[in-house]
Amino acid sequence: QVQLVESGGGLVQAGGSLRLSCAASGRTFSSYAMGWFRQAPGKSREFVAAISWSGGSTYYADSVKGRFTISRDNAENTGYLQMNKLKPEDTAVYYCNAGHSIPALSTSTYWGQGTQVTVSS
Repeated sequence: QVQLVESGGGLVQAGGSLRLSCAASGRTFSSYAMGWFRQAPGKSREFVAAISWSGGSTYYADSVKGRFTISRDNAENTGYLQMNKLKPEDTAVYYCNAGHSIPALSTSTYWGQGTQVTVSS
């Protein structure tokens, strides 16, 4: 199993930046693809970004492409989501997850507890 803990959320003004971290423990983190999802109140959880186990492939939702950057440091067992040019509509609880492949992320059972991101106008 993989244990995941997010951090780095908070309150930021529109146009500002935050970097979320996802610290992993348990099974070797480098063996897993990882991703970020978010959920706003009253809405379904939506995909934000994903990265392959090697870091060689990244994918982004259209809503964040060009503003967010996903990365990972396997030596430190940590994934990151750099969020720039934040908008009020980015406000949500952000969750990281891990899976054996990027296609498997949507059904992964490995999820962090979430970290709140609030963007004020």
